[in-house]
Amino acid sequence: MDTTAVRAESTKEETDVAVVRDPLPTLGALDFRMIELLFFAYREFTADADSILVRYGFGRAHHRVLHFVNREPGLTIAELLEILQITKQSLSRVLRQLIDEDFIRQIPGDEDRRQRRLYPTMKGRELAVELSCAQVRRIDQALAETGAEDLGPIATFLASMANDRESAREWFLRKDISWKDPA
Repeated sequence: MDTTAVRAESTKEETDVAVVRDPLPTLGALDFRMIELLFFAYREFTADADSILVRYGFGRAHHRVLHFVNREPGLTIAELLEILQITKQSLSRVLRQLIDEDFIRQIPGDEDRRQRRLYPTMKGRELAVELSCAQVRRIDQALAETGAEDLGPIATFLASMANDRESAREWFLRKDISWKDPA
């Protein structure tokens, strides 16, 4: 292979494309502060659980499945797909691994035997709690540092960020995720 011709092509390509060397400003037409705060907060929030998941050869998709199956045992696969907003194919590999390794059991529905309901095993419950404890520690630490006694504004902000999809709104209602005072 003539490497001179390859180098000449890539050099021509590089000169035809304008290279931008100035960074986007933090404040300007776009405000990058909240974007980057959310980016880095999410990275650290998930890193705590990721360090636990790696011991099992699991990833974040496994975590999400374990979380929702533990929050609502008996969830159908169709309901889980709706909540996670993923394809059957994406769920299939993750769910198969969780079932094969005894973290989740799949049981036919009582009324419709074709329906498959998902239940955590004790092993799956223990892992879900361990993962949640790691994340709650980070949340509690951050709240202690900010002195936020009233979670209302934080919860309202996060709910507004997450409220675009019907599946999220339904979940919040079903699980009574709000900070309204019970009266």
